[in-house]
Parts: sequence; structure tokens; C-alpha cells
Amino acid sequence: MASGTTVSVEALCDLTGASAITIRRDLAELADQGMVRRVRGGVTRADVRGTLMPFAVRFETDRERKGALAAVAAGLVADGESIVLDNGTTCYAMARHLAGRPVIALTLSLHAAAALATRPGATVIVPGGPVENDTLAFTSHSAVRAISETNADVAIIGACSAQPGFGLTSTSYEDAQVKRACLAAGARRVLITTAEKLTRTSTFRFGELGDLTHLVTTADADPDSLTPFRAEGVDVHLVETQPPSAGN
Repeated sequence: MASGTTVSVEALCDLTGASAITIRRDLAELADQGMVRRVRGGVTRADVRGTLMPFAVRFETDRERKGALAAVAAGLVADGESIVLDNGTTCYAMARHLAGRPVIALTLSLHAAAALATRPGATVIVPGGPVENDTLAFTSHSAVRAISETNADVAIIGACSAQPGFGLTSTSYEDAQVKRACLAAGARRVLITTAEKLTRTSTFRFGELGDLTHLVTTADADPDSLTPFRAEGVDVHLVETQPPSAGN
């Protein structure tokens, strides 16, 4: 399967002669093993470790699940509180949920800043410095310095992976430095992530499970992957969501 190519459930049925139920079951098992990635209409090849997908593709992937996570995480922020909002698609979804609320937000991407600033209510701050193409994220030394000069009530953090035993990790060194600064800046530190990221690890470690105060993840998370978080005193919030579609 070529990178970026989607193979539909129907095509796999025609190719193998197996039923759609059997195909979907087998695809679910392969996705759990990280061998394929489920998308609307079928599956595509899993990304090589450390490969970054375009922001728009990542945002549309499991958009409904990310929105449900963001809604719960937004409920952990009280009106009038100050927050540091990490870059990434799930944090962007949270910015959309916080729009219009009276919060003070240091946002680490222009995507999130624009989402918050579209409605009156929030005080929106960006750290300055270079902006990454596509993600519109701030990951330079200027961003790290701005975060380090902030004492926030809540730091909302996304992670490329958070597998127990490997800690909180990111695919890039610069992003890991930003996330490490976020952990130091927040009185409460909330990791918001879909369940499959609790079974993955990336190259650059920026923290340990015990650095968090809250974990917001999908209810399909393996209970064994949640036990280490709870053992570290992390308050775990499980969110009921629809699984990603593998086609009709």
C-alpha cells in the first residue's frame, strides 16, 4: 500500500472474498498493532515513526472524538483562569470550545489563537518568534522563554505519544522543549489525547506521567494503560466517543 493511499472495505472484500464484518474486525486488529491507520472509507498505511502528517489531515482524522475530548477538557478550566494552550489539532479543538469565554490564554499556535479570538471574551496572547509552516506552531526559543515567564492556572498539553514506561514524548526536539516548559508553567497540567497514543512512543521525552494532574482520553483506552497514570495520582477522565469509521 503506497503512502497516503486509502483502501476501502469494499475493495478488500472483493480482493479477499471475506465478509465486511470479517474485514472490519481484521482491520481493527491491525490498527491496534499500529500496522494500518483507520480513516473514513477504509484504511491507509500507518505512518512511519516520527512522520508528521499535514495539520488539516490530522485535524480531520477523528474530528468528532477530538471535539468530545476538547469539550471535557474545557470543562476543567474555570472562567477567569489563565491557561497555556499547546499546539496540535486536539488543542485547536479545545480553543474552539473555549471561544467566547473569559479566560487569559497564551496560545502556542496561530490556529488556536485565531479560534479563540474570533469571539469576544478571551484575552489571547501569542509568544512571538518564528511560526512553523502548516502547523502554525511556535516552537522556537522565544516560545519557550514566553512560557517560562508565565504562571498559568492550567496548562493544556497534547502529546504525540504517552505510553506508560516511556513517558510523555514528541516527534520533534523543539516541540518537546515547548511541552516541557508547559509542564513547568501550569499549576494544573492536563494531557488531552486519544487512547491509541497511550500505546505509542516517540523519540523526544518531555515529561513523566506523574508530571500531569489530569488525563483526558477516550473511554476505549486499555484499563492497563490507565493504571500507571492513576498510580501517579493523575485524575483520569474517560470520554465516550464514536470510534473512527472504517467505511460503510
